[in-house]
Amino acid sequence: MNDHIAPPTAAPGPDVPALQPVRAAALVTMVALALAGLGWAARAVWQIRLSMAGEPASGPPDQGGGVHRPLTSLEDSYHLVSTVSGAAAAFCAIAFVVWTGRVRDNARDLSGTRPRYSGLWVYFGWVVPVVNLWFPRGIIADAYRASAPGERLPRSLNVWWGLWLIGMLSGVGLMYGDSTDELIARAYTDVWQLLASDAAVVGAAVAGIFVVRAVTAVQERHLN
Repeated sequence: MNDHIAPPTAAPGPDVPALQPVRAAALVTMVALALAGLGWAARAVWQIRLSMAGEPASGPPDQGGGVHRPLTSLEDSYHLVSTVSGAAAAFCAIAFVVWTGRVRDNARDLSGTRPRYSGLWVYFGWVVPVVNLWFPRGIIADAYRASAPGERLPRSLNVWWGLWLIGMLSGVGLMYGDSTDELIARAYTDVWQLLASDAAVVGAAVAGIFVVRAVTAVQERHLN
């Protein structure tokens, strides 16, 4: 797997399609993935701290019936960590979608054929139920194959997607329906489920960096 991103040294020749530059978008996306991974790692640290501190005698923050007790300083800081990590994840999602759209368009120009997935799926493939289980991976896999015909897909692609699905489908990772106060209550009673999901999300972020590097590298060959 060639993950090295070489800087462009020459303009495309007359027989090479004019590709969109991908290096800057790739670098932004890798930084965004690193920040999102760090954010989720910080959440895990705070969840461990909550578990070790133990639930206060007054019970969980959300006591039902619309009643919320005052938060402890540790619980309040978890809210802050959760907000910051959520912002990092949103930035990561935007950067990743922009990069994906760019490499998809480049792959279309390189292959001269219509992509299997339309451009709308670059965005909606992440949120439409059922298809979000494989469309995003398929778009990136197709872009790699069109950019490097005959080469095997990078191993990091399947690692990234497998960990992403675990984090998404676990119900406590990126796609959870609980409020922050409910997650705090889980940290007091069942922290291991939270930590397992967090580990999958952090692992997906790390593997995603290698995916971005690999796909960008094969496209930059055509820019050299």
